[in-house]
Formats: sequence, structure tokens, C-alpha cells
Amino acid sequence: MTLLAWRARSLTAGGAVAAWAVGTLVITGTGWSGGAVLAVFFVSSTVVGRVFPAAPGLDSKGERRDAWQVGANGGPAALGALIGLEQPSLGLWLVAGSLAAAAADTWATSLGARSRTPPRLLLVGGPVPPGTSGGMTGVGTLAAAAGAAVVATTAVIAGAELALLPVATLIGFAGMVADSALGARWQERFHCAACDVPSEWPVHRCGTLTVRQGGLRWLDNDGVNLAATALAAGLAGGAWLVCSR
Repeated sequence: MTLLAWRARSLTAGGAVAAWAVGTLVITGTGWSGGAVLAVFFVSSTVVGRVFPAAPGLDSKGERRDAWQVGANGGPAALGALIGLEQPSLGLWLVAGSLAAAAADTWATSLGARSRTPPRLLLVGGPVPPGTSGGMTGVGTLAAAAGAAVVATTAVIAGAELALLPVATLIGFAGMVADSALGARWQERFHCAACDVPSEWPVHRCGTLTVRQGGLRWLDNDGVNLAATALAAGLAGGAWLVCSR
């Protein structure tokens, strides 16, 4: 599957290697149940990204995921899956929770960019330009819930307890909100003078060097995604402890 994704230009060469590592760890720890959850996350997120590509001018690395993106979205799931070697049920919950958050963020970003209503900071704040870290739309919010639900549903079909369906959906949605909050407050921010739009990277997609405007110098979008998926995995672990009593 990783080879097919690379040939389909969904992954860079480095991204393909990272995806292979993530897939191997997930299947080793949680078997084909976890593998199914990972596959549905990757395929659905890729399809959403292809059908609803980033609008011209919006900040993005592009359609092909690199190793950093793969690690940020799938790393916590891969490490959590290893717990499945000792406790299979917990391993699957960790995989589902972290990937539900990754799916929620991916779906929200892709579909939210198509909203006719300008984004608002964390949905309830003031209007912000499209592409601003922490900007949310109603369309993107609904898309986030749908993405998380797809991953959660797959986990339940693959063998998880029915309780994981609402739990992983909520955790995935919470992970997306945490991602937006971190992006709005702490992520390093830039501005492209040529396009007069906010940017998340030192070089805008138009090729222009951007001007730094704030945030933590070491925290980029991949770091924010990693924090959100790791948080979701932690919440899933806590929920499993409660539900398994």
C-alpha cells in the first residue's frame, strides 16, 4: 500500500519510508484491526485532499505528505500500537483515538478551506484571513466530526468495543480543537508580503520568503499536529481505563 501511495504521488520518498514504518508498527502491535483503521485514515484523508485541494494562495506543503507529516499524524498511533502487544484492546483504542484526531484535522483543513464564510479564530473569535493558524469555519468543524467518526466506526467494525465509537469521535474532535488552539497561540507565524496573506512556513507556497510575526520558533505545523495526536492518544488511554473497569 505504501508503494502504491508513493507511485500515486500521495507520499514523498521520505514519507513513504515513514509510512512503511508506521504501518509495520501498527500491524505488529494491533494486527489487521489496527491496520484497517490506519488504512481508512490514510485513504480517506488522501481522497479528501485530492477532491478538495488547497485553494490558490493558501499555505500548504502540497498534496504529497513528507516524513515529518507522516510522523506527526501517525507516530503516536504507531507507538501506542506497541502497547497492544501486552494489551490488544488498549492498543486499538490508542490507534483509533490518535488517528481520529489526525483525520479530524485533515478533513477540517481540506473542507473548511471551501467555506464561503470567512474563518473565525477558534470558531467563536473574530474573523481571520483564510489560512490563519487557529482559524475555523462551520463547514470545517462539521468535516472534523465526520472524519473522526469515520475512523472511529472503522475501529468498531474491526473489533473494538462499541463504546469506542462515540469516545473516539469526541476525542478526535477534541484533538482538532487542541490543534487549532495551539496553532493560534503558540505556532510560529509568518506573513507573505507578495500575496499579503498569513503563512505557516518561512517560504510561502508562491516561493516568496516570508516575514516572521510571532509564535515559538521551534513549533511549526507538524509539531502542532504531533502534539494534538499525542494528546488524543493520551485521552483514548484514559477513556479505555474508565470503560474497562
